Parts: sequence; C-alpha cells; structure tokens
Amino acid sequence: MHDGGVAPRDPYPKPGASSPEGRWADRRLHLIGIGGAGMSAYALAAHALGAQVTGSDRAWSPYAERLLEQTGIRTIVGHRAENVPPGDAVEVVHSTAIADDNTERVAARERGLPDLPRADLFGEIAATRRVVAIAGAHGKTTTAAMVAVALRASGMDPSWIIGGEVRDLGSNAGWGKGEWLVAEADESDRSFLALRPEIAVVTNIELDHHHTYASREELDEAFRQFMAQSEHVVVFPFDEAASPPLRLPGAHNRRNAVAALLACELAGADSERCRQALSTFVGAKRRFESVGTTSAGATVVDDYAHHPTEVAATIDAGRAQSAARVVAVFQPHLFSRTQQLAKEFGDALSAADRSFVLPIYPARERQEDFPGVTSELIAADAHPRSFEEARALLSGELRTGDLCLVMGAGDVDALGRMLVVRGEPRP
Repeated sequence: MHDGGVAPRDPYPKPGASSPEGRWADRRLHLIGIGGAGMSAYALAAHALGAQVTGSDRAWSPYAERLLEQTGIRTIVGHRAENVPPGDAVEVVHSTAIADDNTERVAARERGLPDLPRADLFGEIAATRRVVAIAGAHGKTTTAAMVAVALRASGMDPSWIIGGEVRDLGSNAGWGKGEWLVAEADESDRSFLALRPEIAVVTNIELDHHHTYASREELDEAFRQFMAQSEHVVVFPFDEAASPPLRLPGAHNRRNAVAALLACELAGADSERCRQALSTFVGAKRRFESVGTTSAGATVVDDYAHHPTEVAATIDAGRAQSAARVVAVFQPHLFSRTQQLAKEFGDALSAADRSFVLPIYPARERQEDFPGVTSELIAADAHPRSFEEARALLSGELRTGDLCLVMGAGDVDALGRMLVVRGEPRP
C-alpha cells in the first residue's frame, strides 16, 4: 500500500522490436467467444497492438457489431473446426464460457495449437501499458468507467477494457495513445491474478462466485495475492462525503467516485478536471440506467444487480429518487448463486414496496444439476413465468410516479424495454 504519487515516465514510449508491443505484429490469434464484452475488448486491443485477429461466437451480439465497426474483425457465427485459421502459428484463446469439448478447442488441440484461457491474453495485453486495475465484488464496472472517463478528461488518452459499455465513452473498450490502461479485474475465474497493476483498486470483498471459491478464506487469499502483486493499492472503505456531486444516485456510487479519484491522483491526473468529469458522469450501461416511462407514468430503470448487496444498494438508490413507490423486478442469475443466497435475496427485495421474482437465468448451469432450486426460494409469491406474463402483471401494478427497478445479470433488460412506451427517446 502506498499513499504517495507515482514517478513520471516518458508518456508515449515508442515500441521497439524487443518491447512488449513490438512482438505483436507476428501473432495470429483466434478468439472463441469473441462476441462477449471481455473477449471483444481483448480482440480490439490485440488488433491495435498489431496482431491478426479472428474469432467466433454462438450468436451475433452488439459487441460483435461494434468490433466490426471499429476494427473490421468479423465474428464468425457458430462453432466449427474449420473456423480455426490454417497454419501452425495460430494461438487459440477461449473465454470462461467455452467448454473443453468445444469443437474449435478440440480442433486446436488436435493440431497442436495453444489452447489458452482468456486470462493469459489479458495479462499479455496489460503488460504493454501502465495499469490501473479495478477489482471487487461490486462496483468494478462503474469505478473503472469513472477512472477511464476522468483520465480522458485530464488529457491522458487512456486505453480501457471494462466489462460493460461506458455510455460516456461509447464503448466497453478503447485503445488510446496514452500510457495508462484502465482494466476491470475480474475475480470470478481468478483472471485478475494475471495482472501486475501499477495501481490496484479494491472496492469491496464479498463471496459471490461459489463455483470458483469454496470459502471466504479462499477468496480473501486470492485478493491478498492480487494486492501483493500490485505496486500501489487503493482499498475500501471509502468516505462517501469526499465525493464530488454526481448525477448517479446512491451512496455506493459516491464511494465508487472517491475510489476512482484516489486512483486518478496516483496516476498523476489533474484532480480538478477529474472531479468535473465525474460530476457529469452518466455511467455504464445497465448500471441504474433509465430506460423510459410506462404508459401509466412509471419510470423504468435497468440495473445489472445480481447479488443481494447490489440489489439492496440499487433499491436504496431508488429510494433516494423520492419515487412514490419502488417496485422491484428481479431475475436471479445462476442456480448455484440462488441456492447459496436465497434468503439474502429475499431480505434485500423486502426493502421494495412490491417485488416480482422471475425464473432463474441459468447461464452456464443446468437446472437438473440443482434439484429443487427455483426462484420460489427467494419469495413465495409474485413469480411471473415469462417476460410476457411479467409485463401483463406490471401493467396493472405500476402507476404514475412509481419507480420500477428491473434487476439481474441475465437478459432481463429486454423486459425493461418491453415495459416502456414505444418510440420514446432514451435519456
């Protein structure tokens, strides 16, 4: 831990043949799962560094669309062995969601090609820049976005790799000419341990990813390792009173802002310009994002909250908006998380005036592996079985002045869009 400044370096070092950047031009990378937030960001960065990049995913996505627009890299839809480029110099990289028996991974191994986890590529990309890494159970995306926006406002032209679209920047990833990379450091699969940050921010620590960590002690040890391999560490708790005025509601966002400002100060940014940038910060997509208004006059807000702490913080932020009522609509994410935290989810949702709990979004899990685990473990009633049923229930429930919070890490944002008046411009 360190409370001093960071020694200045040449701001725009030129990569030589032996530098971390100079070796990328000879690399051929094939990314399986390239259409996701993280992998598309790695593709953009590797392309900017000079590598030849191809990739595939099971479906087209907004991230794939943006990657095509920004780099010309076209995502191949569907997984087939022939998607892996010919030759013996190809490195195949897979996201966490790609199983061992994926046909492209199998083909790569049969050809003797490297079959690398995403963390390996992330670590190599990060090694080309001075890194500000944002870790923690909650608030990573927003805090990382704040740092990137503030550094940019200070004229430092940073690069950024963030797990959600930053509305102020128009993308979840960008590659600037400056020396700093702002990276969201994900503990869910231990990939944050691939980083050696110059500045690390830890927003909080809470057990969430039970498939990776068997206990809180195991999680704490991973964070201790992450901090030990970081030069400077900014760690919670943060005094929300030190936050500049924000457009975003909630005490948790004020704490995020304080953490971001401390990181920017260590990076040598202009403090006043950073504070000004955060005072107009709009936020990351799906983080207390206003979707629109229902025909009855209720405001609909979409949020990525998928842990009890996040659900509680989002409802608290909604209360700060002085709505007539807060109506919560929650889609649990993962059977394993629901099984472990059902009571805590129920307690968090009880702070709303009315709550509706949708079926569990399984992601990578299978329901048959979790017998008896349903959303009814969270609440005994108000369980619409589909988005259409939820829309019908909510159309009779919501009224003028209400705030409807649509929360979850799955596809529940689609329900939020279904609820608003069509054709209404989004703020």
